[in-house]
Amino acid sequence: MVFLHGLMGRGKNFTTAAKDLADVATSLLVDLPNHGASPWTQDFSYVEVADAVAEHLRTGFADRDPEGKVTLLGHSLGGKVAMVLALRHPELIRRLIIEDISPVSVSSFSEFEHLLGSLLSVDLDQLQRRSDADVQLTDKIRSRTVRGFLLQNLRSKRTEDGTTAFDWEPNLRLLYDSLDTIGGFPELDVAPFPGPVLWLGGERSPYITDEAVEPMRALFPKVRRMTIRDAGHWLHSEKPAEFAAALRFFLTQN
Repeated sequence: MVFLHGLMGRGKNFTTAAKDLADVATSLLVDLPNHGASPWTQDFSYVEVADAVAEHLRTGFADRDPEGKVTLLGHSLGGKVAMVLALRHPELIRRLIIEDISPVSVSSFSEFEHLLGSLLSVDLDQLQRRSDADVQLTDKIRSRTVRGFLLQNLRSKRTEDGTTAFDWEPNLRLLYDSLDTIGGFPELDVAPFPGPVLWLGGERSPYITDEAVEPMRALFPKVRRMTIRDAGHWLHSEKPAEFAAALRFFLTQN
C-alpha cells in the first residue's frame, strides 16, 4: 500500500495508519516532490508529479507484488496525484483510495492561501528556536494543531559559527504561487480507471460534494463513496480509528 500526503504534508503523516494496517499490507510512505525529503521542481504539474511517483513505483516498489500492482491512497493534493496516476498508469494500481478530494477544480482555496502566506511571513532570520516560529504564527493561525502540522516542515541546521539557522523543507514559494493549479484538476485524454475505488470524505469537509459525483463516476466507474461522521479534511489524523477501519474493510473485501 502506498500513501500520498496532502499539501505541506509528508509521508510520515500516515505512520499511524500504516501501523494499524501492518497485518494486511506493507506500506510505503512517500514524500511527494517539493515536500519533505524529496527534490524540488521548477514548476507544479499534477501530470509530472504523478508520472514521477509512477516511475518510483515501477522501479522500486511494485515488484513486491506478483502482479506488480499496489493499492494507492492519496489525501487532498496527494489524492489528485493518485487519481492522475491511476488514470495514466492503471497497470500499476490494483485499488485506489481517495481521501477527501474530488477530480474537479476547487472554487475557493483561500484557507490554504492564508496558511501558506502566513508561513511565508515568518522572519526566519529572527528565529533562535522552533518555538519562536510558533509565537510568530499564533495570531495568524489560531489552531495549535494546525500550527504544529505546518511547523513540522521547519528545518534547522547548525551554521559554521555554531548558531542555529532555520529554513522551510518544502518548496514553499513554489507551492504558494501554484495554488491555482493545485486547486484545479488537469484535463486528461484517458480511459476510465477499471479498478475498485474508495472515495472517503469527512462529514464536515467541503471537498466532496454531490456535484462532484458525476465527474468522479465518469473517471472511476467502480467508486464507492463513504463518509466519516464528525470529521473534517484531515481524516487520518482527526479520526484515526475510523479511518483505519474503513481502509481495512476496503482492502479485505476487494
